[in-house]
Amino acid sequence: MAEISFYQLSRDPVARVVPQLAAKALEGGARVLVVSGDAEQRAQLSDALWAREGEFLAHGGAGGAHAVRQPILLSGDCATVNGASLAILADGAWREDADGFARAMLLFGSEQTEAARSLWSALKAGGHAPRIFKQTESGGWREGR
Repeated sequence: MAEISFYQLSRDPVARVVPQLAAKALEGGARVLVVSGDAEQRAQLSDALWAREGEFLAHGGAGGAHAVRQPILLSGDCATVNGASLAILADGAWREDADGFARAMLLFGSEQTEAARSLWSALKAGGHAPRIFKQTESGGWREGR
């Protein structure tokens, strides 16, 4: 059963948050799968990972020739070929397959708050202990309720 974290985006867009979270995961030794059903969003996330301040974050697409070697893999679904232990659900949509990772992070904006609340309740009823992180004014994260 995955550790499930909800990340409520209130300050920065997904393209700014994903590189931050992915870099932190890599520092901890995890491989990452970034999931979005929107191909345009995946392209934006790829650009953001390459353009990260300080250093780029090596990554590739799920259909790429070297997908198995990528520390960060961008995909339209939760099928991982890179051995990822952490899934970042960048489009705000929960996928049941995310429960197969050690940790799953659901990023959601204000327009997705009601859906996130319903999912939270369903996950708790199913035995999970989800956590929520809210963005601070300085761009950091604090665990909330």
